Amino acid sequence: MGEATRKSKKASNMLKAIAHPVRIDIIRLLRDGKRMSVTEIFEHLNMKQATISQHLRILKDRDAVVCERDGKNRYYYLKHIRLIQVIYCIDRCCE
Repeated sequence: MGEATRKSKKASNMLKAIAHPVRIDIIRLLRDGKRMSVTEIFEHLNMKQATISQHLRILKDRDAVVCERDGKNRYYYLKHIRLIQVIYCIDRCCE
């Protein structure tokens, strides 16, 4: 597999990771280097904790967010802060 194909595959996986309204909302919450716990995220989005955890797992598995444990809490933040720029770009395309 060539370098261009590898990059395209990584890009495709990242786009699949963010291709859901809840995951886009999570990415928006985590902009500007913000770290948030699962509790903070589900309270802010007014959704069930299990739903948010499922979407965070997808984002983490696809290398879009990082999870750090601090005591009994897990905090999430964007691994690639440029993801928010992708969301903003798509928002502008939808205007």
